[in-house]
Amino acid sequence: MNKKINILFVCTGNTCRSSMAQVLFEEMVKDHGIEGIEVLSAGTSVFYPSGASEKAIQVMRDKGIDLTQHRAQQVTCEMIGQADLILTMTNNHRQALVTMCPEAADKIFTLKEYAYGMRPNDVVDISDPFGLSIEHYSICSDQIVQALEKVVEKIKNENA
Repeated sequence: MNKKINILFVCTGNTCRSSMAQVLFEEMVKDHGIEGIEVLSAGTSVFYPSGASEKAIQVMRDKGIDLTQHRAQQVTCEMIGQADLILTMTNNHRQALVTMCPEAADKIFTLKEYAYGMRPNDVVDISDPFGLSIEHYSICSDQIVQALEKVVEKIKNENA
């Protein structure tokens, strides 16, 4: 891969879904030997730079991935401008980013929409585990992994 690709994952607080998506995707591209991908995550409503939620940390630890160093950050138009691809966890997140930076609309998708070729009116949301049980975090993680596998396939095919 000659060109560096910047991918931004976005959810609400950047403590659960997008933070898990970031570290999972980093592991997947490394495992597939894909180079030149910069991965960030951010949230639409981050009030202070907290770490990842304890349950997200646990679910990632169970997969052999360390999420303890993560710090939540607020998404900005500058981040959106620098990203080549923005993958949100819900259609509402996608809409918020398009409203915030309409000029970037053509590179903002929900994760499921991009991974599976779904339309925005389909059920394209990754379920929010915030405040729920560890099982919900695990289900959420599995949804993210399944979609990210498709994203990795797309990237590999585009750069073959």
